[in-house]
Amino acid sequence: MLPLNDSKSRVLLRLPFAKLAVTALILPLGAFFFCVIWSLTFDFVRSTFTHCDVSNYLPSVSAAIGNYEPQKTVWRLAIFLHLPLRLSVAKMYLGYYRDHIKRNRRMFGILACTLNIIENFALFCLSLWTSADNYEIHRNSFVVFIACSECYMLISYLLNRNARKMNLMPREEKSLRFKRNLFFINVIAFGLAGYCFVRHNNRCETGVYTFFALFEYIVVLTNMGFHMTAYWDFYGLNVVLDAKDGIYLSHL
Repeated sequence: MLPLNDSKSRVLLRLPFAKLAVTALILPLGAFFFCVIWSLTFDFVRSTFTHCDVSNYLPSVSAAIGNYEPQKTVWRLAIFLHLPLRLSVAKMYLGYYRDHIKRNRRMFGILACTLNIIENFALFCLSLWTSADNYEIHRNSFVVFIACSECYMLISYLLNRNARKMNLMPREEKSLRFKRNLFFINVIAFGLAGYCFVRHNNRCETGVYTFFALFEYIVVLTNMGFHMTAYWDFYGLNVVLDAKDGIYLSHL
């Protein structure tokens, strides 16, 4: 941090991107594991209860993060704190696509960044209004979150695979592989979670809701992992906060 009264410098903050990426991941990841473990340890009966009243061994994501305290507060605080970081990364990707994607495909880069921003605000809304607080807002926010998340991951992967104007660096190749694998796992887990949810509601079988919750966890974790690939896309760069030019990237 440089002195704010230094007239010769406009740089307010210079931070290695690796620290920003790790912080943006640790906040929701740590909160997620805290909520699940706390629910299993101290709120097992309430958090795993279903309307069918059959045996269940894992809380759903909504039950773990939004129905009881202190889980609800911990999750909301983590999402609130990490939102500015995620929005900053979305802005950096806008410049990244401008520099690396062919001119005739840049509108897809803008679309990807727009979807990323909407996804982040939808996550904020579904965390702020839980299913117990306001089911309609929570449900609609979840639908928007999932739709934007899946579309963003697909467009981001395709842009980096097919629309680049320069060859991938080794670290970017690694990022692309992780994007592909995490996207496919995410889609498969989401489909299986939907199947288990419908089957549970129709048949009320023991353990089916547990598998629904497990596949939900995979969807959440692969989503976080996909966004963490920014670590390799921006490896070796600083995030600079400038009094005049705003946020931009510079080499270490």
